[in-house]
Amino acid sequence: MGFSHRLQTSQMDKKTIAALVVLAVSFWYLYQNVIAKLVNDWSVDDNYSHGFLIIPIALFFVWERRNKLKQAERMPSYMGLVVVIGSMAMLLAGILGSELFLTRVSIIGTIAGAVLFLCGWNHLRILMLPIAFLILMIPIPAIIFNQVAFPLQLLASRFGEMSLMACQVPVLREGNVINLANTSLEVAEACSGIRSLISLLTLGIVYGYFTDSRLWVRLVLTIGTIPIAIAANGIRVAGTGIAAHYYGAEAAQGFFHSFSGWIIFIAAFIMMFALYRIIALVAPAPGAARKELTEEVELTTG
Repeated sequence: MGFSHRLQTSQMDKKTIAALVVLAVSFWYLYQNVIAKLVNDWSVDDNYSHGFLIIPIALFFVWERRNKLKQAERMPSYMGLVVVIGSMAMLLAGILGSELFLTRVSIIGTIAGAVLFLCGWNHLRILMLPIAFLILMIPIPAIIFNQVAFPLQLLASRFGEMSLMACQVPVLREGNVINLANTSLEVAEACSGIRSLISLLTLGIVYGYFTDSRLWVRLVLTIGTIPIAIAANGIRVAGTGIAAHYYGAEAAQGFFHSFSGWIIFIAAFIMMFALYRIIALVAPAPGAARKELTEEVELTTG
């Protein structure tokens, strides 16, 4: 009986491995051009250079769930095949319509459908976060990017104008152009803050995942990265304006402009850390509260 069970298990494992190999080969054959173009965009577009980190982090999330995956009962569902076919249709539509976003989103649909078809709903639920996390590696469509970038440019310009006025620096703003006494600064698309917004959003998800197990705290940290990124970029614009006012237009370009981006990103991360500390003080995690109570009791009895 035991030998027969082991033999059946071994046969199932071989079938699973064979299915995974066939799936991997088919996936690469279908998506090699899509993946190559995606990686190229990560390389040349600074807005999405964080894409190189998304897949390793997603794989870590999968590895972290390995015990749950082993314990979950395999119940393959033909609904997964429907999802895969739908994703293939999306891939075909994207190729025929030269729409990169559709071809890239179909990657996530294909992965989700394959998990559902081979393993079932239990495994898909366990892997939902790693699969959904892959969305962050896909560049936003240009039409949406432009709709988001321009309002952010105006917002950063207004923030910079108010900050400069607060510092007693003469300033006149015309749209996204900040006019100073000795020069003019244009808050271009690259300075809109969308780059730091996307990167901080990714960082907020990862930071929230590792610091707190409560879903609402993770959501607050993730959503909180949006105003933090906007504020940090506004501070950068204001700092550039102050430097240009006192030290000339050259101070707003070159090394200072690039270096200030890193400084502001670090400042934004500190803001996010401060936000979590506020949340922890207002609503401490149950485990942390029990730990503090235990330490107080030990100190009292000691």
